Amino acid sequence: MNCPYGLHRLPGRERGATLIIALIVLVAMTLAGVAMMRSVDTATVVSGNIAFKQSTVNAADQGLQTGYAWLAAIGTAAATLYNTNTAAGYISAVPGTEPDWMDNNNWSNAKVLNSGNADASGNVVSFLIHRMCPVADCAPDATCLGNVNTCGSTPDSTLITGEGIDQSKPNFFTRPPAIHYRITSRAVGPRNSVTVVQTMVKIQ
Repeated sequence: MNCPYGLHRLPGRERGATLIIALIVLVAMTLAGVAMMRSVDTATVVSGNIAFKQSTVNAADQGLQTGYAWLAAIGTAAATLYNTNTAAGYISAVPGTEPDWMDNNNWSNAKVLNSGNADASGNVVSFLIHRMCPVADCAPDATCLGNVNTCGSTPDSTLITGEGIDQSKPNFFTRPPAIHYRITSRAVGPRNSVTVVQTMVKIQ
């Protein structure tokens, strides 16, 4: 068929532009998919770590409760608290400087719950009790090794009878001050999750 004006249309050359664009889009979609998968994996790991951390917090609270129950069980036999009892995780004096509670060496005298076996959530719990006194193995307000054992305490205004009371003491008609004790509990769980909690209590 003759073309008007003597012009002839030549077939166009295939340059593959569509294929190149399709490959670029495919690579972009692949990278976006990989990034989304990594984001989902990271979120899953973070959520898991938060759950493990919360589990150790709950377990450490059990250590505080166990330590307080031990103190409360002693009750009026407070003289037994004058001396250190490492088997119970009890130290009769507070350290001069605050220990690094993340250092395992500072937990050598701790009481470990459940004989050191992990609980149902995989947490191992231990606790330490410190009497808030500067001198170990010494009665409150007594002089030991040349130092007066002035303990952290709360005055008690409860009236008592004077029989058998050392009347040389100030306020001898009231009960002795309630000595303060610090309980520190640690829970070590899966994925190296560690929680340390403290509370202060007073025992008459």
